[in-house]
Amino acid sequence: MAKGTKRKNRDRDKEEEKVADGVERLSHREVEEKDKDHRNVEGGVEEKILDEIPIVEFAGIPVQPAKQDTKRRVTFILERASLEVAKVGKAYQILNSNDHASFLKRHNRDPQAYRPDIIHQALLTVLDSPLNKAGRLHSLYVQTERNVLIQISPQIRIPRTFKRFNNLMLQLLQKLSVRASNGPDKVLRTVKNPVTNYLPANCRRIGLSRSAPRVVNLRDYVNAASDDEHLVFVVGAMAHGKINVDYIDDFISVSEFPLSAACCIGRICNAVEQKWKIL
Repeated sequence: MAKGTKRKNRDRDKEEEKVADGVERLSHREVEEKDKDHRNVEGGVEEKILDEIPIVEFAGIPVQPAKQDTKRRVTFILERASLEVAKVGKAYQILNSNDHASFLKRHNRDPQAYRPDIIHQALLTVLDSPLNKAGRLHSLYVQTERNVLIQISPQIRIPRTFKRFNNLMLQLLQKLSVRASNGPDKVLRTVKNPVTNYLPANCRRIGLSRSAPRVVNLRDYVNAASDDEHLVFVVGAMAHGKINVDYIDDFISVSEFPLSAACCIGRICNAVEQKWKIL
């Protein structure tokens, strides 16, 4: 009787332990699920709170600082350049007074007017100047006698010899653009007229001519110009005559004597370099 009672007590204790263990496991599972739900709720609330917090940008601390180029620059426009293509014999060439004098006379043209060497010298003077090497040349344009407008990159290396220069201009006028040998950039290209479409908004367009109504000291003239103005110098690249354009704001002469285009450009570059302390 006692043994049966003990066996029943042991069986009842085991059943109670199983039930207790099941309840404990269930309780742990419920606690974990509740804790997980609680974390999810907290996470959702936290994300919602973060979404509602406005992003404040502090004054003086830009999010993406932008580099601004504040260097002052100048622009040159070379007017009435003699760059005309014609078929001489079996090949197309840039006409010049030395090599094509008889050809020009046969076609009733004045050989003295065909001087591509003038624009060649003028371009070398601009591009070789410390002004350009300091990165202060904004843009350079050439307007031909045939009203073709050419845009020249300040980074170009113009050929030193006249023959190679003529070949380069011939390639430009036939293909309308010339790319750099070490990249895809166009260093020479023809663009649509008028040239005023490519000038900065706040600019002073200064024409230089021997026949201008007043002679100025170029250094004083440049120093008196406002720093807010973009200076655009218009120089003639022809053998004879004067520039006759309607977009110039001020006509001046820089010498009492006739000067070549290259000499005139050299004076301009020197005056601007001294003002901006470019050595």
